[in-house]
Amino acid sequence: MPRKKPRNYRKEYDEYHGKSEQRQNRSNRNKARRKVGLKKGDPREVDHKRPLSKGGSNGRSNLRITSKRTNRVKGSK
Repeated sequence: MPRKKPRNYRKEYDEYHGKSEQRQNRSNRNKARRKVGLKKGDPREVDHKRPLSKGGSNGRSNLRITSKRTNRVKGSK
């Protein structure tokens, strides 16, 4: 079985995660966690009913707490 090439995290950051738009999205996700009161280590996640990528906001009416599994499955549908 062929070995997988190791991931180049530096390149991923430079080409995607480090872009200003992605940094702002990450900031908004972290703000949403604080707004609904989730602490560090809490396995649940904040779900944006209308995703940030589709113009959703961080308003309380657009946020809900879901399990990690529910939130990840939702994105694949």
